[in-house]
Amino acid sequence: MVRGAVIRYGAGMSTQSQNPDSATGRTTHFGFKTVDATAKAGMVREVFDAVADHYDVMNDLMSLGVHRLWKNAMIDALNPRPGMTYLDVAGGTGDIAFRIAKRVAAKHGAARIIVADINTEMLRVGRDRAIDKGIGDSLEWLCIDAQDVPLPDRSVDAYTIAFGLRNVTDVPKALREAHRVLKPGGRFLCLEFSKVVMPILDRAYDTYSFSVLPFLGRTVAKNADAYRYLAESIRKFPPQEELCAMMREAGFGNVGHRNYSGGIAALHSGWRL
Repeated sequence: MVRGAVIRYGAGMSTQSQNPDSATGRTTHFGFKTVDATAKAGMVREVFDAVADHYDVMNDLMSLGVHRLWKNAMIDALNPRPGMTYLDVAGGTGDIAFRIAKRVAAKHGAARIIVADINTEMLRVGRDRAIDKGIGDSLEWLCIDAQDVPLPDRSVDAYTIAFGLRNVTDVPKALREAHRVLKPGGRFLCLEFSKVVMPILDRAYDTYSFSVLPFLGRTVAKNADAYRYLAESIRKFPPQEELCAMMREAGFGNVGHRNYSGGIAALHSGWRL
């Protein structure tokens, strides 16, 4: 891999060519729609192609900045240290990778940080942000599908994924890949929108998700459909305990989760034993 440059693997990393488990004729969900499993990766790519330039601004608007607190809590749990290899998947715009780099630098050391995303437009935005921050050459940028990670077995110390796992066609396969590339004793951390556990909050959150989010998407990102998909994809994602069970099935030990903001988001953690 070349630092500062986006490296592509596969012919666009389509699910059809990279995920044999998603054979033609098998269906999955794309938001509330039922689609051919081989088509989902391309549909997700189109969504993020359309919103890449507005993605970070929209995150601040949609969450009133609270996503920053969730991400900081994720990095607190990770406790990055020098001399380690970090793989941040679905991390195109760099939010998690930049935080890891900052924590490592504060400890007067260096680490190998790989930013991976299926979407080249998101990686372009992240690389430009890294250059603006003066750290463009310190990160590695990799265009891949989370279901097929082109890294050796047991090669990374930590695998992070923030608000990206719900967009993967085959979540169990992505979890198995995460387990495969982690070294023994390596940490898996997934920050994702989850199931709201407070009865009053869940109704207000539904109203917000299906009215305010598309309005913001139409007004700021000029794409209401992308943020309607966002709201729908959250509802289709496995709730906390179900995701924990999937992680255990993939081979992770010491699996657990922590809810943030009443379950609007949750941080799932597991270890490769």
